[in-house]
Amino acid sequence: LERSQEIEASLARGDVKVVVFGTGSAGKTSVVNALMGQMVGRVEAPMGSTKVGETYHLKMPGLEKEILITDTPGILEAGVAGTERGQLARVLATEANLLLFVVDNDLQKSEYAAFNALADIGKRSLVVFNKIDLYTEEDREAIIVKLRERLVGFSKMDIVAIGAHPHSVKLETGEIYQPEPDIMALIGRMAAILRAEGEDLIADNILLKSQRLGEEARCLIDAQRRRQAEKVVERFQWIGAGVIAVTPLPVVDVLATAAVNAQMVIEIGKVYGCELNFERGQELAMSLAKTLASLGIVEGAIKLISTALQLTIATFLIGKAIQGVSAAYLTRIAGKSFIEYFSHNQDWGDGGITEVVQTQFQLTRKDEFVKLFIQDALAKVVEPLTNIYSQNEEVEMEKESDEEDEINYRPPGMIKQDNTINDWDTESRVKWEDW
Repeated sequence: LERSQEIEASLARGDVKVVVFGTGSAGKTSVVNALMGQMVGRVEAPMGSTKVGETYHLKMPGLEKEILITDTPGILEAGVAGTERGQLARVLATEANLLLFVVDNDLQKSEYAAFNALADIGKRSLVVFNKIDLYTEEDREAIIVKLRERLVGFSKMDIVAIGAHPHSVKLETGEIYQPEPDIMALIGRMAAILRAEGEDLIADNILLKSQRLGEEARCLIDAQRRRQAEKVVERFQWIGAGVIAVTPLPVVDVLATAAVNAQMVIEIGKVYGCELNFERGQELAMSLAKTLASLGIVEGAIKLISTALQLTIATFLIGKAIQGVSAAYLTRIAGKSFIEYFSHNQDWGDGGITEVVQTQFQLTRKDEFVKLFIQDALAKVVEPLTNIYSQNEEVEMEKESDEEDEINYRPPGMIKQDNTINDWDTESRVKWEDW
């Protein structure tokens, strides 16, 4: 919404945005200073002095619209800071109505690539050959010829030679003379372009911004859908893991089928605006489960999870936890594969379902992911499983204790039975005497 309002405001104002772009040593700030007729920016070398984009207001005779001149950080500078500044410069350049690409010699290959990238998105540009005071007339002409040869299809009139900040000269008298900036060729060409193409430049730039806004909106929607779909996958992976951990499957061959839930497929499809019935969801789920099995991913997952669990939990729980955690792992691979499928308008791509599933398997095999996954599995599968078996052991112990108490307990008056013959009783004594 903010970007949309910004575009509307830009259209209403009708400002012309001129962005000065190039390497840190090309003299961009000197060009801005010369255009403004005053020292508005510092001039330093070899690494540019402009840290962020700085914008100045300029009124040009014969033009009603206000011109905003933005001095950008240098591109192609060394180090992390230089890279970040270069990225900022490129962003600012894409927002220009007119781009002044400043060079101080023939184009380097890296400069040429940057220029072409901006030309490809339709940026109206002038190539400004600066520091001509450092060259002889012959060398100057040779460089201009080279620039024209490299920039095939680029108007000769749009390659302008200037001296924005000529070096001072020591006169015979010993005085230091500072020549005036030689930039009339640039001012004249800018004025001609802005008078003839100003409205079109503004309209083209607003159209480009609108297109970028549409792309940004699509990216935001895609990111939001992906987050929502990943929540669906996570919910199903731990639900399925818990069930299988408590009631293990008789054979691991059916683990893939159990891990790929048709309802999960339906819900992921719904996130992406695809309404599937249960039969279609089941068909897709079975297809992916077969792919998991045929690629050997089921065995690979079990081996990976077994190794990871052996390092973290008690031996007696490993056998019970492996199936559940492996099922969660397979559910994740399946779920992420379906996210790719639905995000590409229900298309598996040129490599088919096999390539998508293999890619997701490779991503989930990375050590960093496995470590985090096992941490979640310990909390969501192993710990509840431990609690269940601990409770069962307590119940068994209580039951055994109750049985022992029942055996040892004798109600009052109860006589203990004894099968030993009492030879002191009368009948037994008679038998003894008869014997």
